[in-house]
Amino acid sequence: MSITLQPLQLPFLPRGALSEAVLARLTGADSGVDHLALAREELDRAESIITSDDVQLTLFTLYASAYGSLPYLQADLEWDLDLLATRQLLDGAFERELRAAVETPDLPELNSGAVAAALFALANEDAGPSLSRYFAKHATLPQAQEFFKQRSIYTLREADPHSWAIPRLHGRAKAAMVEIQADEYGGGRPDRVHAQIYAKAMRGADLDDTYGAYVDVVPAITLASHNMMSMFGLNRRLLGAIVGHLAAFEMTSSIPNRLYGDGLRRLGYGEEVTDYFDEHVEADAVHEQIAAHDLAGSLAEDHPELLPDIMFGAAACLTVDGWVGAHQLRAWKAGESSLRERRTA
Repeated sequence: MSITLQPLQLPFLPRGALSEAVLARLTGADSGVDHLALAREELDRAESIITSDDVQLTLFTLYASAYGSLPYLQADLEWDLDLLATRQLLDGAFERELRAAVETPDLPELNSGAVAAALFALANEDAGPSLSRYFAKHATLPQAQEFFKQRSIYTLREADPHSWAIPRLHGRAKAAMVEIQADEYGGGRPDRVHAQIYAKAMRGADLDDTYGAYVDVVPAITLASHNMMSMFGLNRRLLGAIVGHLAAFEMTSSIPNRLYGDGLRRLGYGEEVTDYFDEHVEADAVHEQIAAHDLAGSLAEDHPELLPDIMFGAAACLTVDGWVGAHQLRAWKAGESSLRERRTA
């Protein structure tokens, strides 16, 4: 069944019958489609959920409804039972595929020092292709713009996926999470909110800083990286995974951001564009210690049952972000774009 969407409302188009039906429902153009049946059909058909354009765009849209990040999605449908059932089905399939694909290390001893050491060891073992090193020395201006577009899916909403964990944490872990997130949100200064600094960088690079402006051109794997964070954050049963994800995310941020800043300066960009990356060189060097010891380590001590998911979340962060970087690097080294071709309605 084909559904007529309002093209001027949406900066991106559906990528299959499922995302078309979900977008229609959330924008008020629903015509009684059985979303759950469509989801089952797509899951049966897809070779990989992680790289399925239709599934990943559907998940992105459903999560965006919860975030409120796309204003044209109707707020009164956030708790629509049919859509929630569809998201639950897709969440489960996505999580199972991730758990099968991600290699999780052996569990450390149950104390904060051992957990932190295991997380740092995991981050240090991440020896995949380095997008940041390539970017620092070789990236062209068009590749830099691609990089900004790819990163915009998460970074214009920076920190939001992890903030879902705050009300679910207690004591030491909660205090550590709030300390990290307070910095991400500017420490009380609206102009220093990291998402806003990134938006400023995009404007400085002559790009559109409207959230969702580049959803149409990013590949499924980029959406999957953001969707994984959203899934970990939104599902209370995955509290350990979102904490582990944040720990790994912070541990692998400082040096790459220095290299991205160096690459942007080499290309002639000024402080307006490099500010975001320079900010993260110092901030994340502090955050990684808090995230490893005070957040992940203390959570594992207080809730030993969450340790397996803490390590899984960290490994999933490194693995999936490695896939995203490898995709971009392969395309650039081959002289190709890492983006999808923008379609017209």
